[in-house]
Amino acid sequence: MAEIDLTQPFHTYPVDKVVKAVQTNLQTGLTSDEAQKRLAKYGHNELEKEEKESIWEKIKEQFEDNLVRILLLAAVISFVISQFEDHEDSHAVPPWVEPCVIFTILILNAAVGIWQDLDAERAIEALKDLQSPHAIVLRDNNWGQIEAKDLVIGDVVEIKQGDRIPADLRMVDLKTITLKTDQSILTGEVNPVNKTTEPVLKDQAAVQDKINFLFSGTLVSNGTAIGIVCNTGMKTQIGKIQSEVQDAAKEKQEDDDPLSKRLDEFGDKLAKYVTYICIICWVMNIGNFSDPAYGGTIMGALYYFKVAVALAVAAIPEGLPAVITTCLALGARRMAKQKAIVRKLPKVQTLGCTTIICSDKTGTLTTNEMCVKEMVLLSGLDASTITVFPVEGTSYHPEGKIDGLDAKLVKGNGLAGNLNRLCQSMALCNESKLFTDKGRVQRSGLPTEAALKVLVEKIGKYDKSFNGKPILEAPEQYNEKIVGEFTKRATLEFTRDRKSMSVLASSNNEKGNVLFIKGAPDYLLEKSNMILNSNGDVVPLKAQDKNQLLKIVKDLAEKGLRTLAICVQEDCGQLSDYDGPKHPAHNSLIDTNNYKDLENKPIIIGVVALQDPPRPEVKRSIEKCREAGISVIMITGDIKETAQSIAMQIGILHNQSQFPTHSFTGLEFSTMGEEKQKKVLEQVIGKPSGLVFSRTDPSHKRELVKLLTGQLNQIAAMTGDGVNDAPALKQASIGIAMGISGTEVAKEASDMILADDNFATIVRAVEEGRAIYQNMKGFIRYMISSNIGEVVSIFTSSALGIPDGFNSIQLLWVNLVTDGLPATALSFNPPDPDVMQKPPRKHDEPIITEFVFVRYCVIGTYVGLATVFVFVYYYLGYEWAGDGHPIVTFHQLRNWAECHHWEGFKVANFDKYDFSKDPCLYFSWGKQKASTLSLSVLVVIEMFNALNALSEDGSLLKVGIFANPYLIIAIFGSMTLHCMICYVPLFENIFNTVPLSIQDWILIIAVSAPVVLVDEVLKFFSRVRNAKLLEERKKIQ
Repeated sequence: MAEIDLTQPFHTYPVDKVVKAVQTNLQTGLTSDEAQKRLAKYGHNELEKEEKESIWEKIKEQFEDNLVRILLLAAVISFVISQFEDHEDSHAVPPWVEPCVIFTILILNAAVGIWQDLDAERAIEALKDLQSPHAIVLRDNNWGQIEAKDLVIGDVVEIKQGDRIPADLRMVDLKTITLKTDQSILTGEVNPVNKTTEPVLKDQAAVQDKINFLFSGTLVSNGTAIGIVCNTGMKTQIGKIQSEVQDAAKEKQEDDDPLSKRLDEFGDKLAKYVTYICIICWVMNIGNFSDPAYGGTIMGALYYFKVAVALAVAAIPEGLPAVITTCLALGARRMAKQKAIVRKLPKVQTLGCTTIICSDKTGTLTTNEMCVKEMVLLSGLDASTITVFPVEGTSYHPEGKIDGLDAKLVKGNGLAGNLNRLCQSMALCNESKLFTDKGRVQRSGLPTEAALKVLVEKIGKYDKSFNGKPILEAPEQYNEKIVGEFTKRATLEFTRDRKSMSVLASSNNEKGNVLFIKGAPDYLLEKSNMILNSNGDVVPLKAQDKNQLLKIVKDLAEKGLRTLAICVQEDCGQLSDYDGPKHPAHNSLIDTNNYKDLENKPIIIGVVALQDPPRPEVKRSIEKCREAGISVIMITGDIKETAQSIAMQIGILHNQSQFPTHSFTGLEFSTMGEEKQKKVLEQVIGKPSGLVFSRTDPSHKRELVKLLTGQLNQIAAMTGDGVNDAPALKQASIGIAMGISGTEVAKEASDMILADDNFATIVRAVEEGRAIYQNMKGFIRYMISSNIGEVVSIFTSSALGIPDGFNSIQLLWVNLVTDGLPATALSFNPPDPDVMQKPPRKHDEPIITEFVFVRYCVIGTYVGLATVFVFVYYYLGYEWAGDGHPIVTFHQLRNWAECHHWEGFKVANFDKYDFSKDPCLYFSWGKQKASTLSLSVLVVIEMFNALNALSEDGSLLKVGIFANPYLIIAIFGSMTLHCMICYVPLFENIFNTVPLSIQDWILIIAVSAPVVLVDEVLKFFSRVRNAKLLEERKKIQ
């Protein structure tokens, strides 16, 4: 077997050259031996299986974050220390509890991460489902069925209506008059495509141009044909798409979403600072290692290791991942109510910084329901009364006014003669069906024919002699009435050479058969010199009137409308009395070449102009995008004229002068060179505008998105519904698939699914994404100020030499639970009213800017100093506590570790504490109340801080504490949980806390409340600063 060059342009070859190129035989097919050799050489006709990540790799990934590693190290150190500590101290929390709690948190975090990973990639599997499992093939001079995966280059295959095409085939023989395939999953084309056996003389042909090729995975709408396999497996068009999906997935792994990047950057910085602080804390206490209270130098070193562990736990916001996930999940639920279903949670906020939306046209910007938008008829008795009637409606729901119809073409209770004939022709030249499903009118059959049926129903509303039922009960009742008056005798199917189809029918009210014709206006107008007037009489169509009609047709086409001429032929010649196959004229119907001679005397009734119309709400949504600083790019497989027309109607383009600079075909764009491509795209970067790309194939879409998200550094959202969109969906910053019309492949490759296929839903999702990010920044800042406070507290205690106020378990409780509830509630903050009047935030904008960090350092410092103050105050001056605890000096508190060397030092017993044997226990066991006060001040300050976080810069007096009722509930919940660990004996033992009295709570509130005043002062300075920045921006502009 000689080598077969699979890169040959098979679509440009005539059939005999294709046969020779793939070394096959149309009469006998390949031999079984030859097929086996080719199978061994070229491989099976199936898509590659992707190597999946092992569970161990997934586990390893969960521990690659620096903050997680620090916590892991802290847990190990804590566990090692626990082995050396005194396990018999009945007053202390068992030393093994701390490392166990930290390990548990790490394991739970890792489990959640792994579960999210396992929930993802099924796009490749969905692609495989599109491949046909079996094929009818000619081998060894016999037709037989084999598994599609065993097809090889050169196999001769038969395909028929309803088949899914098993490989990329070059069509070589038509067994029926026509063959159409639905290749919308590959190209986005609305209508089934007529296929031919003739060569396509175009070397650089797009998928849409290869009308002699049948593509793997697409469906045969009608007809039967023979094809030769020219590409199999990964070489097919669908295989190339899988390769692109895989490549896009690999590239996208290196390019996380903006929030992940910012959090990673923040985490790395925080990890670095935490490490420094822990080392400094340990080193500066080297002189205290040998204090007798620790039982030796080694135990002293271990004790300060434990302090460093507490510092690490304090500095790391353990609850942040859980709160972010909860916030995103809540945002995802709100989006789902708006018909936007988010598959990957981080993408909820990615929408907030979207700068460009690349939208598919069909079904997203348009309804994907063909409609007649205008019809052209004579409104008078002679051919000079040509009138254009605009038709309302954007869907298959047969309701909508026809402007001027009732005044000009409604005669008494019935319709004008030509209008009645128009309805007859459109109803009879039609194989589609209208039906009701889930409260909507749907269609089966060709979209164009369904649109004609809908127009018949709309016209029927003007026929007062017809008493109709409700639309949803009988969506095609007027069509049925018309069809019931005729008997169909024959159908002359569409052929490319004559560009028309017709139906021969007889009526109960007329003598002889009538031929109803629909087709291309240029073809039928050329053949006709007659037209029906409003009385239904045939009148001459003079040259000037024909030219006027042709001009109207041209104008309609330039507006992106598809035009059809509707005709009737009353003189049918030898077919006038045709009644079936036994009629002498039947032989003339067998050969399709005779059809143009049979349609030799068409009488023009009128012209209809169709369009897949824009969704009514899309224009306003694009205006909102502009206001929000977002550019919209239309990417479609449709022809340039249609794309430009829709773009003009919805506001992506504003005038025809933009066409040369803002509208390109995929081929034009891909061949212009990278620098020119960048210049084209830069027109919509930084200044909200629009572009149109038509006749695009999958590689064009992906390269466009790749350029935007890569070299031009944009956050691009990409919408799509077909298999052809999958690579671009995967490549985009956020891929958005269609829920109704979308293929499973597109859905699996996407990050978000539109349940209603509506562009307006994307804009609502962007708004929600911005609000979520705004709230997320609020609770991140809130949690960080708490962590800064904890670090300042522990560091200050260590620097002063006083006993530590918190242990690791208490800090974990605060970070995960008591802070977690208000932080989650902050995600319900109402969005700013001008959230869609601001430009998109920069994707590299840090979560915490330098100024904000300074602000929260000030708040954090107050938090830390307040907790240290209440701890020290308990020992030095809290005589009004009512529990009778003794007061000591600051010198004694600072040097508590030397207590055993103090002569005559005694401490009076109080409450449950007995210090008669060892008065030095007052600074360890006896610090439970001081520690509980410290912990309570930390919690209460954080509740006040949560109220401060209702607005980044707005005064609490102006915003009001009830702006977010969920926050009030969360604060109540957090305080309830805190009281539980203080008053329930079981938790008292775990957290080393004691019950608090009324006096204690008065002290706690008095120390905590001033944080509101501190933040109000900082907000005032922030407002002044923002006002100055705004003024500077205005001056620059």
